[in-house]
Amino acid sequence: MSFISHSRKDTSGTYTFSSRPRPVENRSKYREQPTDKTDKAHSTYGNIMYDRRVIRGNTYAQRFLSTVLQEDLAEIQRQQEMRRAVTRKKKTKDQRRSSTPEAVQGRKHNVVQTELYLEELCYNIEVSHIECQTDPLLDRPATPLFIPAKSGKDVATQIEEGELFDFDREVQPLLEVLVGKTIEQSLLEVMEEEELACLRAQQRAFQELRNAELAEVQRLQEREWRRREEKERRIAQQREALRMEKETVEKIAALSYTQQYLSDHVPTVFKSLRIHGFFYDPVEKDIETHFFPWLMVEVNNKLEKRNAARQLLDTLIHDVAQKKLPLYTHLESRPKEE
Repeated sequence: MSFISHSRKDTSGTYTFSSRPRPVENRSKYREQPTDKTDKAHSTYGNIMYDRRVIRGNTYAQRFLSTVLQEDLAEIQRQQEMRRAVTRKKKTKDQRRSSTPEAVQGRKHNVVQTELYLEELCYNIEVSHIECQTDPLLDRPATPLFIPAKSGKDVATQIEEGELFDFDREVQPLLEVLVGKTIEQSLLEVMEEEELACLRAQQRAFQELRNAELAEVQRLQEREWRRREEKERRIAQQREALRMEKETVEKIAALSYTQQYLSDHVPTVFKSLRIHGFFYDPVEKDIETHFFPWLMVEVNNKLEKRNAARQLLDTLIHDVAQKKLPLYTHLESRPKEE
């Protein structure tokens, strides 16, 4: 694992890093054509210590991680991410912290040490560069042609003409079979066509017969339907006639029973109704409800007026008598004296 970093020499003589070290980029052994894909590939790091797929520690004990251990690893990783986020926020906050304001026009800031012990400020830092040589890039050789390895032994033999196969003699059964199969197939096709024609004719005849039977069945069904409707209509008419006849008989019986029952009660009922005022003479009712109340009101008014006049006359007579009483008393007393 290699790192690229800059170092500087402090006043105490020790070397310290001036920047955070970073891993070396992954480079191929051979030189490739500069393309976008290779540029992206070069931008990735080649340090396998940061690869999560690499198992660290004992490979025998950690070959298969349990579910609980995987959850623990995920929790640890989440906590590490949270710590990094907190650290990143702190750094951002420190960077955003306001520095010393600018000096007023005509003045300038002066650097002053506020430490307990004074120390020499040195702005010229001694820097030394250290380099190392890497392997040179080599051209990739051409890929050799793949030639499979030879297996087994080569054996040869001599065959003369006519020793293994005679075409004219061997081809005769093949031709017989081919011609026979072709003729047989043709005959089967012709027989199949004839059979299909017969089937179509039978199907047409059956269809015509079926259509005729369906028409006859439909006609019979319609006739039966009409007969059933007529039967139901006549049954409904007969039931209605019977119902009306029964209702008429019941009405006649009820009428006769009512007449017979009310023959004795009619005079009593009329008499009771007449007594309670349900049957009355209109003239008599008008006189009782309108004339008599008006007459009584008029008589009462006249009587009240007569009584008022009598009381007034009595009051006047009494007042006159009271006024004349002393005079009459004086006149009655004078003759006695004489």
